[in-house]
Amino acid sequence: MKQWLVQLGQRYLSKETRRRLSRYASWPPVGWVRWGSLGRLRPISPDWGMERGSPIDRYYIERFLAQQQADIQGKVLEIGSPRYTHQFGGEQVRESVVLHVAEQREQVTIIGDLTDGENIPSDTFDCVILTQTLNAIFDVAAALRTVYRILKPGGVALITVPGISKISRYDMDRWGYYWSFTTRSMAKLLAAAGFSQERLHIQAYGNVLVAIAFLHGLAFQELNQKQLAYHDPDYELLITIRATKPGSKNESRTDE
Repeated sequence: MKQWLVQLGQRYLSKETRRRLSRYASWPPVGWVRWGSLGRLRPISPDWGMERGSPIDRYYIERFLAQQQADIQGKVLEIGSPRYTHQFGGEQVRESVVLHVAEQREQVTIIGDLTDGENIPSDTFDCVILTQTLNAIFDVAAALRTVYRILKPGGVALITVPGISKISRYDMDRWGYYWSFTTRSMAKLLAAAGFSQERLHIQAYGNVLVAIAFLHGLAFQELNQKQLAYHDPDYELLITIRATKPGSKNESRTDE
């Protein structure tokens, strides 16, 4: 029926009339959109919504890590702090190692650059937790090669990267903020680092509403579960990866 009306309009209406009528063919019609609280040039929160609750991307990150809790065990490397190692690994973790590229914080045990990892021994870790880190590393391919190298055979890397996101000014002003990713780009980067497709699980989260809310700095508590759970593959807000190094943990060296 709709196609018949289109054909009728093309036959009897002028091009200009059709153009004007097309403004009302979608809903809401052109010019009727009301922005409400979102119609502003500055975000509602410039600090990821921290003062309003918990950031939306952290909602997805922590759900992902909770689902992979069994992987966070043995000797675990995390970037910046051992927050997620302790939160999700608990008593399963035998040794926690924290890597940072520049800052000698209280809980940092290794100062080093993940792109060369020269002071990080190979075949060492049962789990590497790498949340929202690769976007601040220019040579992503080199960093992933290091992750592959330092994992024990059978070890697991739990990685999250931003898709749709504002820039982290903290990172940009210190060591850089270079990339956003897609599921496709991460699959290619991980394959080039040595991870086989059969041992990769890559998942994206997000939709247009969640993306707008995140860019404005709303907290995830301001959205309902239906809004957070709906996945639109064209709006990859956050990407999670579980990547396993081939081999068996029994093949790895015994710690001295």
